[in-house]
Amino acid sequence: MKKLSSRCHFVLFSVFFCLFLVSSCKDSERSFNKERVERPEFVFLVHGGAGVFHPDQLPEGREQEYLDAVNEALSIGEEILTNGGSALDAVEKAIIFLEDQPFLNAGKGAVFTAEGKNELDASIMDGQTMNAGAVGGVTTIKNPITAARKVMDQSPHVFLVGSGAEQFAASVGCEIVDPSHFFTQERFDALMRVQEANPIPEDNRGTVGAVALDRYGNLAAGTSTGGMTNKRFGRVGDSPIIGAGTYADNNGCAVSGTGHGEFFIRYAVAYDLNAKLKYQVTSLETAANEIIHHKLKEAGGSGGLIAIDKDGNYTMPFNTGGMIRGVVTPKYRKVEVY
Repeated sequence: MKKLSSRCHFVLFSVFFCLFLVSSCKDSERSFNKERVERPEFVFLVHGGAGVFHPDQLPEGREQEYLDAVNEALSIGEEILTNGGSALDAVEKAIIFLEDQPFLNAGKGAVFTAEGKNELDASIMDGQTMNAGAVGGVTTIKNPITAARKVMDQSPHVFLVGSGAEQFAASVGCEIVDPSHFFTQERFDALMRVQEANPIPEDNRGTVGAVALDRYGNLAAGTSTGGMTNKRFGRVGDSPIIGAGTYADNNGCAVSGTGHGEFFIRYAVAYDLNAKLKYQVTSLETAANEIIHHKLKEAGGSGGLIAIDKDGNYTMPFNTGGMIRGVVTPKYRKVEVY
């Protein structure tokens, strides 16, 4: 009887264990299918820079210009993604539009260096292939984000700078313009004020960026900037540096940063966020808030970021007075400055 009882117990245990395994597999399958069903067809975010924002400090009508520009950039990305286009195309085309806005610090609206020049930086990254391209310190490329895309797609390199980047851009068909194309009186006046020891912090805002998740599950990120007013000695910030201001990984997230670039470089902000998602048990929002509101702020760095993870979750934290930003999905759209 004892032998029979033991054998019965073993059989019953085996049956229950097998049922448990089957149930667990079904739960996992349901969970996986649930994630696949709930992930939006696409998610698209853009930003126009973080900084010291206050209605009284903005030129008349400027806040509405910010909102209109972000809305249009969102619509550009939305159309591409709705029609089955790639995350990369959405990011590039939206940033091209933002680079052409004279009130944003990228392309046409870039700030001036101490020598009275406009030096532009940009980068883009493909989360599917982990390929990336960037240009830095360029003065004649109308849309640096397109040059960055060409570096990624049509060269064996990742980061080209100065005259070499310009030569490459011209050789692959990028639009080349006279440096005077980037002149705006508003930005030049800002340089004069800074050099007269009367700086206004908001003059540096306006770096632009975009991140996207397309219907195929691919992520992409891009960032473009004119840098800092009165910068010297060929200074390059975080925007064109992969892992600092831009990063995309289909197994993690897509990130575009804006703010005090030296801190984003030192703390590898974009890559750090991606790593936290891949190697820690944490949400995108929790990880991003920890970086922006604690790690970066406690070190003395200001700024913000936009990010999307592989499941379509998104976040847009900043530790400054405001950040020009917006998001669109098939069911939702929102644009904010403060």
